[in-house]
Amino acid sequence: MNKLPLQLPRGPVMIDVAAFTLTAAERERLCHPLVGGVILFRRNFQNIEQLQALTAEIRALREPQLLIAVDHEGGRVQRFIDGFTRLPPMRVLGEAWEHEGVSVGRAATENVGYVLAAELRACGIDLSFTPVLDLDWGQCAVIGNRSFHRAPAVVSDLALALQHGLQRGGMSSCGKHFPGHGFVEGDSHHVIPVDQRSLAQLQADDLQPFAQLAAAGMASVMPAHVVYPAVDAQPAGFSKVWLQDILRGELGFDGVIFSDDLTMEGAAGVGNIVERARAAFDAGCDMALVCNRPDLADQLLAELADPQLPGLAARLQKMAGRGAQADWQALLATDSFAQARAAVQQLSMPKDALAGPAVGEAC
Repeated sequence: MNKLPLQLPRGPVMIDVAAFTLTAAERERLCHPLVGGVILFRRNFQNIEQLQALTAEIRALREPQLLIAVDHEGGRVQRFIDGFTRLPPMRVLGEAWEHEGVSVGRAATENVGYVLAAELRACGIDLSFTPVLDLDWGQCAVIGNRSFHRAPAVVSDLALALQHGLQRGGMSSCGKHFPGHGFVEGDSHHVIPVDQRSLAQLQADDLQPFAQLAAAGMASVMPAHVVYPAVDAQPAGFSKVWLQDILRGELGFDGVIFSDDLTMEGAAGVGNIVERARAAFDAGCDMALVCNRPDLADQLLAELADPQLPGLAARLQKMAGRGAQADWQALLATDSFAQARAAVQQLSMPKDALAGPAVGEAC
């Protein structure tokens, strides 16, 4: 006899799992009241059938179902490969916009967004943390070809096209890394980068895509573990100035704010894992990510008091994937998907498409 799912609102913490199926300890952890989502990684993917079984297992635990997310951008940040369409790094789309024309670039980008979302939705996944809205200043290796372009107008235009494609595939968008990670050289997975520019300089460039996407209904944002001392001494993901005054106040953003992974070095200056989560929630985050450290996840779930975030349930519900999960083979057979997939497969994949530093599992 099948066990009925636990009736429990989604909590404000997103955690991960170790492998292809859930252990008993993981099932118990995922049923904790503070948990609201699961982020999957390459280690969770063996093949399409296994991935569908894993997401079904996660979804069967609770009602409303836990949100299931992944970093699946394209290029060197594509967690699932075998059987999935190989997606180009976003720089390829920026180059198409620049060299082949605006309409060509937009169409290619929308196709990428649609294929990305449709394939993930067919595997029971709600959300990919994309698009990257960081500008390519040519000096941040961890961003590099993950960025569409250096020009804010081009990044905004293509991000809007990608968002439209994601929506066609039944998925919401997540702009990252607010207010912009492209200028600093350091990788916030390993250091605490510092961007010395003024707010006026950031507003003139890096903030522009976030403003444009916020006005166009971007569903969620992930802030950077970067310090902008001319604005606030705290990294953006722990800053009320950035998240409440600027993002929600000046830009009018009303979606979900996901923290970046709280186990990253860029978050280390805030304290232990519980202090980091408290600081993130106090600053304005809706959901805190804790990745690759089940010991820290257990500590957080044991010691964190419920932050009591008004309106959280409604905001998180907007991140759930839309439409019934499609059968994989039926998806492949539809004309709209087949045409979009063929167009994506024809995009050039430069020799350096996968080049750059290894991007941390939560990015």
